[in-house]
Amino acid sequence: MRARHARHGAAVAALSLALCAPAHLPAHAAGAAGPAPRDPLGGTAAEAAGAALAAQRAAATAAAGGSGGLDFRGCPDAERLPAPVRCATLRVPLDYARPDGPQISLTVSRVPATRARGAVRQGALVHNPGGPGASGMQFPLVAGLAGWERIAAAYDLVGYAPRGVGRSAPLSCQDPAARAKGPTPEPADPSPADKRRRVEAARAYAQGCARRAGAALPYYTTLNNARDLHVLRAALGEEKLTFLGSSYGTYLGAVYATLHPGRVRRMVLDSAVDPDPRRVWYRNNLDQAPGFERRWYDFRAWVARHHGTYRLGATPAAVQASYERVRDAVARTPAGGTVGTGELRAAYLQAAYYDDVWPDRAAALAAFLRGDPAELTAQAAPDPAAAAAAENATAVYTAVLCNDASWPADFATWDRDNTELARTAPFETWANAFLNLPCAYWPVRERQRPVAVGAQPERLPRTLVVAAERDGATPYPGALELQRRLGAGSSLVTETGSGSHGVVGGRNDCVDRHVERYLLTGSTPGWRVRCAPHPEPAPVSLDDRAAGARRALLPPVV
Repeated sequence: MRARHARHGAAVAALSLALCAPAHLPAHAAGAAGPAPRDPLGGTAAEAAGAALAAQRAAATAAAGGSGGLDFRGCPDAERLPAPVRCATLRVPLDYARPDGPQISLTVSRVPATRARGAVRQGALVHNPGGPGASGMQFPLVAGLAGWERIAAAYDLVGYAPRGVGRSAPLSCQDPAARAKGPTPEPADPSPADKRRRVEAARAYAQGCARRAGAALPYYTTLNNARDLHVLRAALGEEKLTFLGSSYGTYLGAVYATLHPGRVRRMVLDSAVDPDPRRVWYRNNLDQAPGFERRWYDFRAWVARHHGTYRLGATPAAVQASYERVRDAVARTPAGGTVGTGELRAAYLQAAYYDDVWPDRAAALAAFLRGDPAELTAQAAPDPAAAAAAENATAVYTAVLCNDASWPADFATWDRDNTELARTAPFETWANAFLNLPCAYWPVRERQRPVAVGAQPERLPRTLVVAAERDGATPYPGALELQRRLGAGSSLVTETGSGSHGVVGGRNDCVDRHVERYLLTGSTPGWRVRCAPHPEPAPVSLDDRAAGARRALLPPVV
């Protein structure tokens, strides 16, 4: 899902891709050989057998040595994780059809259960923050946050970087320095010439992925992420998985539950991706356009309610006009020399994800229109220090989504669908389309078939789905579909009237009480329950930028 790119820059125009499978790809990846026998739940029978073997080996090592080969020590400086977080690496097969073939290393982080106040340790709670392309290595730090005390007392908090992410067999598709440059021109209504340039950029980006990843490119998939999670569970010495997945992590958790229903203990799935195989991934991304438009309206309506503070307009339409004045200005003269229309749109897309940025974004627009571009430049300019991480996240996102399913191979389909969407949802439609367009020219011929989530042969234990009613990145109908597929034991907690992406962990006390109770006792609140929205952020004037203390949240859901 698009959810991971909200906190990365806007250099979509710099994307580049390829048309055909390079000769060095394995024969089955390039489509030169006949199809291997398929497992009915997803992937091939050989991959399923390889995953079972890898997990058995990890479990045996864990039973013998207590760590499954996970030798937790002080974290490398590159992870920037202080004590008491400890780090380890986990070896998994690159290709599960060849479990004794090439191996890759995944980085893992952990804080042991505190067992405070006599709490009984319940095992490991593993977190995936989404993307695909996001790292969960910082997750154990929540052990020190208010509101997490009881969960941290009962569980080892475990984060990890999925394959391709960070130091876990990192994937790259282009020179990270290309992402650090601005300004990026981004027409609101792309012309035929603009679209031709984006098609060529998409082809070039795909080619860069194939060139840099080589034979490994086909193995960045959700199915392999789920197999890696299966091995990680075993290596941690856990008979069953307790899992917290956010955004794309909900789809990963649902796929894991479908493949390994007998290995699920408890699952919290926050900000749910629609797992319907017919929507993975092309239609899921189309669904985001109206979702983001609703959230863009919510931001403008909030700014309008605080016209006395920001003076940007007393109606959402008037705020839109103020935004367009800024947009026209940076199109002519980029703010700080680096913030053009692409950087501006990317910065304000964050307002469609997280309402905690609304005061800062509104203040930046107001300051710009008063003649001071410094606020806008600080918030929207590309960050050279983050360029490598942003490029890596984009590469993994692209590879997983492109490998996971078939995409339309003719640009005419993309053009037709997105032109229609842009008539009513112009804010993010074309940027999202161009971000995903490399999948039209992806050099891996044999794509995966999306897993039929919910087709597992046995009933799942109780699971907990959490969703915000106005989430743009993962629209609410996806939560309803996920709950339906997970079955009668699934409970859905809805934050009504709100749309911040990522509900668990600090925004809503009602939601957090349900999550904590479920993780500690296994009890769910019922088929469907509703929580009132969390409070909107308070406006921050240009003369007093000292915001009140913010609540500690999970690391960003992406």
